[in-house]
Amino acid sequence: MSLTLRSPAFAAGEPIPQRYTCEGDDISPPLEWSGVPAGTRSLALVVDDPDAPDPAAPRMTWVHWLVYDLPPDSGGLQESVAEREFPPGTRLGRNDFRRTRYGGPCPPIGTHRYFFKLYALDTVLPDLAEPDKAALLRAMEGHVLERAELMGTYRKQR
Repeated sequence: MSLTLRSPAFAAGEPIPQRYTCEGDDISPPLEWSGVPAGTRSLALVVDDPDAPDPAAPRMTWVHWLVYDLPPDSGGLQESVAEREFPPGTRLGRNDFRRTRYGGPCPPIGTHRYFFKLYALDTVLPDLAEPDKAALLRAMEGHVLERAELMGTYRKQR
């Protein structure tokens, strides 16, 4: 069985409900995973948007959420998970909103794609002191056993 990532809130390739965006409650969607490979010591989650600022002419990847050192048996994250509700040992990185909590989709123009990427690692990472995405990916180098991905889309309604 391979690593899989899904959300009860939206199907792969489908729109992310407004509730999980800047036009709604800006809370994290519920996530579920299974098929964690043998030898996994921790999981990392990266949520980003490669279509920023305009999908017709993307210039950067905007990072929405960084979570690492999730226990391999955690099975997922509940909707609107607060920092104090993460499993013990879980650490958070700093996103492009300059905060450690989830920042929902808020595209300035067009329909953007949002990638939820789950990594199974053969190690527990050290405290990286709120790393950005580049620092987290560097720390994960050589430790990724498997990766799963869930993509949702969003276009502002207003």
